This record gives sequence, structure tokens and C-alpha cells, in this order.
Amino acid sequence: MKLAIAIASADAPASAFVVWRGFENSIRKASEYGYHGVELALKTAKDVDPDKLNRLLETHKMEVSCISTGQVFALLGIYFTHPNTAVRRQAVKVFEGLILLAKDFGKIINIGRTRGGVADGQPRQEAERLFVETAEQVCAIAQRHGVTILIEPVNRYEINFVNNLDEGAALLKKLACQNVGLMPDVFHMNIEDANIRESLLRHAGLIRYIHLADSNRLAPGQGHLDFDEVFEALKEAQFKGWASIEILPSPDPDTAAAAAANSILPLIKKYNACLVQKAETREATT
Repeated sequence: MKLAIAIASADAPASAFVVWRGFENSIRKASEYGYHGVELALKTAKDVDPDKLNRLLETHKMEVSCISTGQVFALLGIYFTHPNTAVRRQAVKVFEGLILLAKDFGKIINIGRTRGGVADGQPRQEAERLFVETAEQVCAIAQRHGVTILIEPVNRYEINFVNNLDEGAALLKKLACQNVGLMPDVFHMNIEDANIRESLLRHAGLIRYIHLADSNRLAPGQGHLDFDEVFEALKEAQFKGWASIEILPSPDPDTAAAAAANSILPLIKKYNACLVQKAETREATT
């Protein structure tokens, strides 16, 4: 397992849910704090210069873990369940650009709230139909470029469509796509999933990436979530993907990022050592 932290461009608005802004300083700081990579929160592929990004990653020996798309929803007002066909086409176009970026950086895109919700007066089945129709177009493009599309269940206070892992898994089954998966966020799971451990294990085959934040949206260790239990569940699920810190930058971005790294990196070191030990044991017995 590797650890990333959510970052955005220097001009990203306050609504962009990230810890740091400004790619150059953010990537440098992430490396200095011990992170292995960065999660890019973008509204379009034009937010970042690929050549400059590649140089920064090489300089600081970092990777892109994922591209997240909350700003597509929050700033552009574009989402998969929009009743207007033209807007849904625009969503596909924006995602095509992000996919072309992701094929060289991370190979994972999180659709988050950009999946859309159920509008007032809109039957839930209609919203679901529009989501499936749009998502299948996006997944087809992503498939051609080796990119995986992930759904992140988000709590009911932020959106009214796909709030827990069960709902996310059920929706994925309706897609005629292979390059899809789930991105659980333990902050949202603490609100919506009856039992975090059981939900992670029940959907282990679909989990490709995980967001880490404590129950109060602060750095792990500053709320009441049991991260030892979370990591034990991930170990039992044989999870080998990225974990990413997506927290409130409080009391300030640097302090928050350092606190999260200090809390989670030792758990990841222990986690990876256990996986290596298990692999060596299996090899010795075969």
C-alpha cells in the first residue's frame, strides 16, 4: 500500500476539497512529509501542464495516485444524471480529457459527486438510467486507455445518490463495464455504513482505492475512528491499492498533512511488512 494526499492547482477555489494548493509546492512538501504520491483534484485536464507535472514528479520521486473530479460538479455544474442531454455530453467530453491525462498519471479517475444526484421530481430510476448511460460512455473511453473509473459513495448530507458501499456495488453491477470499482472513504462510511469492517470485507473484490479521514474530517487520530481496525479489514480483504488523505486543512495545511502522515505511515509500513511476510510464507510452503 502507498499513501497519497489530495492537492489542487494554486487557483483552485475554497470548494476544492484538498489539503494543499499549487502543484510545485504541494508535490515537494508531500515528498518531504513522507507521502508516496499525490491525488490531483481537477476540473479539466487543462488545470495541469503534463510536462511540468512529470518533471516535478521525477524530481521529488513521487507518483500520481488518482485524479478526482469534485470540481467538475462543484464549479462546472456538470454531472452524469443531468436531465439535459447536452450537459451529459459535456460531462463525457470533460472526462475524455481527464482520461487522456490519467493514462500517463495514475490510471485511476474518481467520479465522486460528478455522478450527480436525483433531482426534485425526477424518478430515481430515471436518474439511475442517465447515470448508467453516461458512465458506460466514459468507461468505454477509459477502457481504451487502460484507465479505471471509480465510484466513491458519499454521505446523504452531500448528495442523495449512492451513499454507501452496498449502493455503490449494486450500481456497478448495472454497468456493462469491467474497468470500474469502488473508492470507499471511511469518513463517509462512518456516517452511512452500519459496520465499516464488514462493508470493506463484503465488497473487497471491488475496492481499488481508499480515502482516509477521521470521523470529524480531520487527520486520522483526531476523531473517534479506529484505524487499526480499518487496516486489519483491508489486510483481510487483501487490498493492495493506494490510500489517500482527504481531510480538512485544519488548523493549517502543513500541520494537517504532517499529522495525517505521522498517524498513517507507520500503519502502512506495518501493513506492507505483513503482506511481504505472508507472501514469503506462501512461497516457502509451495
